[in-house]
This record gives sequence, C-alpha cells and structure tokens, in this order.
Amino acid sequence: MNEQEQLVIMQLIMAGGNAKGSSFEAIKAAKVGDFSTAEAKLKEADSFLSDAHNAQTGMLTEEAQGKKHPVSLLMVHGQDHVMNAITFRDLAREIVDLYKKLATK
Repeated sequence: MNEQEQLVIMQLIMAGGNAKGSSFEAIKAAKVGDFSTAEAKLKEADSFLSDAHNAQTGMLTEEAQGKKHPVSLLMVHGQDHVMNAITFRDLAREIVDLYKKLATK
C-alpha cells in the first residue's frame, strides 16, 4: 500500500468518525429541544459523509481504470467507519424527528 492509499484510508476513518460525532451531537441537541442545532449537526454529518464518498469514488474510479488497490485490514477498517457513520446518521435523523414530534404534543 502506498502513501496516497494510506491517506485516502485515513480520510475515510476521519470523515466517518466526524460524521458519527456530529450525528450524536444532533441527538443531544434534539433531546433538549434545540432543533436548529440538531439540524445543523445533521447537515455537518452529511458534509463529512460527502467527503468520505468523494474519497471512495476516487479509488473506485481508479479501480475501474485498471489500477488495483490492495484490500488491507486498514482499508476494511476505513470502510467500516464510513458504513457505521452512515447508519448512525440515518438513525440520528429518525431520533431527531421523533423528538420534534414529541415536542409538538
């Protein structure tokens, strides 16, 4: 694995971790009724996930053009971070929506 591949993997790990953190902050904000902050944090999570998606797309494009990338434990770890962050963001969106409904009753 070369330095560029390691950099992309670290971007995946960081973006996934940041997205999950922002999603958790959205839940905490919604819990106390701060829905504008909750929405801002969900948008922030989406932005981090977009960064991860862009990093993945670059590697997929290279793969489609014939440049092979080794599948290492570090690569699997990076992809795992992104997938967990996507799931967590989706659940955070649902939880924020539930808190909004509870606040209007």
